[in-house]
Amino acid sequence: MPTTPPATALASATALPAGHYAGEAAFQRDQRAVFGRSWQLVAHAGLLAEAGDHVVDQLGRLPVIVVRGADGVLRAFANVCRHRAGPLALCNGRGARALHCRYHGWSYSLDGQLKSAPEMQEAADFDVAGIRLPALRVAEWQGLVFVAAGEDVPGFDEVYGGIAERFAPIDLAALRFARRDHYDLACDWKVYVDNFLEGYHLPHVHPGLSKVLDYRAYDTELQPWKSLQFSPLRDAGGASAYGEGEAFYWFVYPNVMLNILPGRLQTNRVLALDPGRCRVEFDYYYAPGPAGEALAAADREFSDEVQAEDIAICEAVQRGLESGSYEAGRLCPKRESGVWHFHNQLRAAYAADAPAADEPA
Repeated sequence: MPTTPPATALASATALPAGHYAGEAAFQRDQRAVFGRSWQLVAHAGLLAEAGDHVVDQLGRLPVIVVRGADGVLRAFANVCRHRAGPLALCNGRGARALHCRYHGWSYSLDGQLKSAPEMQEAADFDVAGIRLPALRVAEWQGLVFVAAGEDVPGFDEVYGGIAERFAPIDLAALRFARRDHYDLACDWKVYVDNFLEGYHLPHVHPGLSKVLDYRAYDTELQPWKSLQFSPLRDAGGASAYGEGEAFYWFVYPNVMLNILPGRLQTNRVLALDPGRCRVEFDYYYAPGPAGEALAAADREFSDEVQAEDIAICEAVQRGLESGSYEAGRLCPKRESGVWHFHNQLRAAYAADAPAADEPA
């Protein structure tokens, strides 16, 4: 397990050492200490509109299910049957009347109460009424649904509070989901997050994007649990799909990005798949109507171009981290405050991590 250096002032800061970006031990610690102890974006609310609609996901090592109850309340549970750990659902679904374990058929109501357990009549002192699915914390915000597994996770408002007020009067909940793209990368998830958190690389990696973002005015604000990068947009002679206005790039610890531009929202979720491998999910939302449809069409090619550039540089960075020649380098105070902020959040999570005695560190 790599040791974690203490946090330092930005003017003196270095990046995390290479050992945090490679290997099974570092991967498992991130699953436990980061993804398992934070708010995770799991779905857009349109997938959970009616009673019985449900989505399945993963919070670190914990399978989860989120379901809209018959009473209209959104609930989240461990997607783990109380009998012998079978799954209650294997995929997203609509209109379920109950949650049925796919292993042995135990059935739970939509509020998590066990209702029936086939052929358990001979089990001594077995009380159906005393068995419930473990409940998790769930929040619905701006048309997005989030889940947290632990009671030690900060309150949702503490993490996401203040974002909506910053981009008002834009109403993200009024935007319509258009499509999802995803990219699998041969790099640690933190490499992709690091790359997102700084505009330092823009002139060197993104020639097209650099034409529409004003690098001289590009700035970063730091807040507890999140950071904001923002820049005026330059129309670039009418050639840009972004148009005029301002670009807001929010990062919310540990793995959610909210890219807000005129007339659209793009959410990114960065998932750790294996050591040295991650997936980035892009969900696109636009204003309803012909104008939104035109934006969606214009965005696609430009977004693919930017992502291809980011993928190439992130995978090259991963190879550098694993080369054995890299020592943690100094950060640029003017351009990499977001990276410094994220690394300090990781340092705090790692310092607080205490694996159970019966599991590897």
